[in-house]
Amino acid sequence: MNKSSALRWQDLLSISVYGNAGIVALLGLYFFVLPFFLLLHDLSDPALRTGDMPRFAYRWHKALSARYEPWARERVTADSAAGVAQYDISGTEWPIFGSVYYLWATEALQEAWEQDRSLSREAPAVYARGAIEAAADLVADPNHAAWVKAYWGEDYLYTENIFYRMLYISGLTSYQKLSGNDRYQEALRLQVDSLAAELDASPYGLLDDYPGQCYPIDILPAIAAIQRADKVLGTDHSAMLARAVRAFKETRLDPSTGLPAYVAEPSSGRGIGPSRGVGISYMLIWAPELWPDTARNWYVRYNDLYWQQDYWVAGVREFSKESSYPDWFFADVDAGPVLAGYGTAASSFGVGAARANGHLDQAHSLSAEALVVSWPLADGALLTPRLLSNLSDAPYLGESALLFTLTRKPVLAPVVPSQGRLPLAVYAGVAAYALLGAGSLGWAFRSIKREQANRLKGESFPAPEAQFLAWSGLILTGVAAFLFQYPGLGVLALILAQLLPRDYEKSF
Repeated sequence: MNKSSALRWQDLLSISVYGNAGIVALLGLYFFVLPFFLLLHDLSDPALRTGDMPRFAYRWHKALSARYEPWARERVTADSAAGVAQYDISGTEWPIFGSVYYLWATEALQEAWEQDRSLSREAPAVYARGAIEAAADLVADPNHAAWVKAYWGEDYLYTENIFYRMLYISGLTSYQKLSGNDRYQEALRLQVDSLAAELDASPYGLLDDYPGQCYPIDILPAIAAIQRADKVLGTDHSAMLARAVRAFKETRLDPSTGLPAYVAEPSSGRGIGPSRGVGISYMLIWAPELWPDTARNWYVRYNDLYWQQDYWVAGVREFSKESSYPDWFFADVDAGPVLAGYGTAASSFGVGAARANGHLDQAHSLSAEALVVSWPLADGALLTPRLLSNLSDAPYLGESALLFTLTRKPVLAPVVPSQGRLPLAVYAGVAAYALLGAGSLGWAFRSIKREQANRLKGESFPAPEAQFLAWSGLILTGVAAFLFQYPGLGVLALILAQLLPRDYEKSF
């Protein structure tokens, strides 16, 4: 390569240095600086302390609705659910669960908007109409029931199957309430009547999720789903609802905690194994609507045995303080990892439990931590929940679940108001966004200054043609990956591009 050609390639490599600096600056702004300001804004929302509807929830919901509609429609049309393996929990359960979370959250946002129209310029039931329709279609789609058909056969809608039927009733109830459309009303009524009768006829009010697998964590929200559906359908199962509390008494309780066991045996009415934070947190979201006194009693034990807080972090344990379980392990795909005793899902659902039961001090701390961990982006996406979801089958489960738990309203009168004090982890997390954002911008500025200085000193890069072509290839790969909706690959390509060009040498 002659000297003139080498100089031209060196000039192009200098452009790559400036390009890399620009990429780092843009990534730093998008992933750290803007989230820092979003967090400052959202954490100042007084609703986090009062239990009212957070205004930022509407921003999240609008962004999620725009993504949820095309995803749900494409999934139903493509019949992809029918091919998911029967035992793939995240691939089978999560798409429907995420859709029901989305509908539950939409219903709560609509109810709050009807009371205070300053919360959003447009009603959630209006701007999210398409997503509401698509989510309901997914819930009702027979292909999305393929895995429960494999367990229960063609009578899957009339034989136990408590988890799926709870989701079916819940999703279609929210849909009819939000849309005013009764196209699923007959199917909904059949499910409500049949499930209520089956629960009432069972010896102890217990039914299986799957053959030989009974989880009270799913039975209680199924009972709440029947109560909610009554209000939409005009039916009355109040006598059954009052008796249904028997499923959570006597031998169905974990004797060490006095709270419902995580697993139960329908034939004997015995609880099996200990109660768990993820189960109690989730049941406490619904219990106040059904049995207020029972909920109050449970929350006292829950607070004593599962609530854990120090100066740094507040949260809900997966296993009680008196248990012998380790403090660091992966529980299961639904409960997530246990970190220093804190349960990931237990603490997430703990937001909704604390809000519903009027413990606004705990709700404030948990909500603030959830906001910081969620990693909010300028386009309304929540990066961490997205990454923790099943990116192929249920990419929006995490965002829908977080939106659901943050939109629970106090059912019981506030017991402990928020004092405004937050765990230090909240402040440390916000500071980390600021420092990483400032660091990325500083690195971009220094790399430009360094390149200018090295050029003045006559330094150059070896193999400039090969390095520039490699850099260009990575940049084009990154851009193409973003265009074809592979953001993970796109970010990886842009990060690898930062490794080029390498190694200055004296050449002038």
